Amino acid sequence: MSHQAEADRVLRSLGRACLEHDPDVLRSVLDRVGDKWSLILIGLLDKGPMRFTELLRTAPGISRRMLTLTLRSLERDGLVKRVIYPEIPPRVEYEVTPFGRTLSEPVLALTRWAADNQDTIRANRHAFDKAAGFDTDDLD
Repeated sequence: MSHQAEADRVLRSLGRACLEHDPDVLRSVLDRVGDKWSLILIGLLDKGPMRFTELLRTAPGISRRMLTLTLRSLERDGLVKRVIYPEIPPRVEYEVTPFGRTLSEPVLALTRWAADNQDTIRANRHAFDKAAGFDTDDLD
């Protein structure tokens, strides 16, 4: 199959998915898994339950507020479960749900693709920025 035919097939498939399903839900799910922190947190939690402070320490650069908002959204979508243990002081852990684990394979594939192609992407960005007259020392 030619590249153009494959591109046409993919576009038709995406368009059909948008028409056959609620586009607002579809967009919101794609926004969720495509945001800066959700996939990182799901990846961290895929190794096992973690407490909030562990996630805060382990996820590089995330703020308390963003961690709270992201965990809440992931919980709302059923991807992460919040477990409260009746202890004093109360202990709260977060874990990936079985439904959340269904993201592991596509997320790992995307992560592998990004890792395998980061040098090419960096070179393409550099070439684009240079052609556009941007100071490429400040951009990544």
